[in-house]
Amino acid sequence: MRSPLRGLLRRQRLGIAAALLAFSTSGAAAPMYQVLIGSYTSEGNSEGIYRMQFDAETGLIEPQPLQVVRTHNPSWLTLDLNRNRVYAVNENGPGHPDPVGRVSAFILAPTSGKLSVLEQQITLGDEPTHLSQSRDGRYLFVSNYGSRANPGGSLAVVPLAKDGTLMPVTQIATHKASEAHPERQQSPHVHSAVMSPNGKTLFVSDLGADKIFVYRYDPANAERPLSPADPAFISLPDGSGPRHLVFSPDGSQAYATLELSAQVARFDHVDGSLVQRQLVDLAAGGDVSQHSPGAIHPSPDGRFLYVSDRAEKNRIMVYAIEENDTLREIQQRDSEGREPREFAIDPSGQFMLIANQKSDALVVLARDPDSGKLGDTVQTLPMGRPSDVKFIDRTGP
Repeated sequence: MRSPLRGLLRRQRLGIAAALLAFSTSGAAAPMYQVLIGSYTSEGNSEGIYRMQFDAETGLIEPQPLQVVRTHNPSWLTLDLNRNRVYAVNENGPGHPDPVGRVSAFILAPTSGKLSVLEQQITLGDEPTHLSQSRDGRYLFVSNYGSRANPGGSLAVVPLAKDGTLMPVTQIATHKASEAHPERQQSPHVHSAVMSPNGKTLFVSDLGADKIFVYRYDPANAERPLSPADPAFISLPDGSGPRHLVFSPDGSQAYATLELSAQVARFDHVDGSLVQRQLVDLAAGGDVSQHSPGAIHPSPDGRFLYVSDRAEKNRIMVYAIEENDTLREIQQRDSEGREPREFAIDPSGQFMLIANQKSDALVVLARDPDSGKLGDTVQTLPMGRPSDVKFIDRTGP
């Protein structure tokens, strides 16, 4: 439960955010931002990573890319603006032109935003689908989904040199499958790994195990920086399939999409420990197979939560975050495409960019920062198999 002090601090932060928004829009020209789009090159006509120009005043993406970086299946991107690096998974595996899972590093030119290929490392696993960075910048955590039953998925730990250069994998973590789902859970399938806000704990969502595994992070142990916490995991309902976990801006809450059971789990977070407090059903008594929650992100001010629902629904679910932290549904907005794999709110807070993977399009929706609701479709831009959206925003902290 939120304490009175936390509620007061939250209201103060929202007031400051509103004042800053009013200042930024009172006569000042809206900025132009660059945005990176990851994609699947093994399907359709995509070539790799697309660097695009976005106008925060109109909400329009310039159709002609600023740059196309040719690399195979860069389905997820992570930015390190302190060292001017961009990291991408290469979601390769059996049946792909390149059967070896890899992670790629790129130099990001600080002024122009131009990307230059730096290097690659293999991830010692199949279909790396997600990567994140330790908060001290010393490691990447790569989620090898591993669609094959044997060996299945794993978590790979990739050290980074001081300049952000990739080093060979130093640690692999594996889990045991729950086998609750006859097709999707016969082996572990690590789908994401996210650090706690204080940088001391790593939470690893394993879709095949019905668990979020918890690891303590100790950079002093260079060869094996991760060790199981006590308790070592958070159990979720059988057959639920945890996919992605995110934290609220103030770090007090965590939210996870459960792909197979079409649910969102809400947790209280205190010092690296998660306690489940709420389970939201996207199917609401309907056919679970018609739903597939994927991407999940809070609004920058922490007042709203957004979840993409794929499969047959192809929509964005919008939840208000109440004063007692409870999630309350306020909108279901069509994604204007198929398979909304990822999305991002632009730095102005007035637009949402959606990567509709299976309809080969980026869609821009208007967003009301006050109500949190999504409005009219601003743009539909053809693009082959988009899978991730990351703004290059140097205006933040």
